[in-house]
Amino acid sequence: MSRIVLLNKPFGVLSQFTGEEGQRTLAQYVAESGVYAAGRLDADSEGLLLLTDDGALQHQLASPKHKAPKTYFAQVEGVASEMALIALRSTLDLGDFVTQPCEAEEVPEPGWLWARDPPIRVRKAIPTAWLRIVLREGKNRQVRRMTAKVGLPTLRLIRWSVGDWTLAGLSPGERRVEVLAEAEAGVNKAFRRGR
Repeated sequence: MSRIVLLNKPFGVLSQFTGEEGQRTLAQYVAESGVYAAGRLDADSEGLLLLTDDGALQHQLASPKHKAPKTYFAQVEGVASEMALIALRSTLDLGDFVTQPCEAEEVPEPGWLWARDPPIRVRKAIPTAWLRIVLREGKNRQVRRMTAKVGLPTLRLIRWSVGDWTLAGLSPGERRVEVLAEAEAGVNKAFRRGR
């Protein structure tokens, strides 16, 4: 049996169990022992972080070669033009790598959205928009770098899902533990499970 911990990682929390004095870490939110993050979220990003006690599953979940779709909601500064969305969906040269095509669309502010602490900075003269972006890769700060490249700096970034696992029903700092039977532990089977 493998355990999967689904955590709604709050803003400002490191995706690790230890940190410098005064830094918030996973140790404050995850009581289960022997679990490790499968991938990461930057401290200034929020949302779904998966942890597991199964090393092989951890590797599969974090590996881009398994191409698990990851859905993000990004609040960006500026107006999301169709040209910017087309550029996001295409390949973007970010200098150290070229992105793979992805899904990108403008969406209304999510109805499930919680207040962020601290709130984002708002400039009255500059509008903001919400984008839904689905990646099948996960480079360091990729969504932020992509939106900046098309002239839409990210103000807030929330990962909603990894494969079939979602944040549904989880407030910031809350977690849910799921147990996978041995037959389900392979990542491809795990991602196909209904949730």
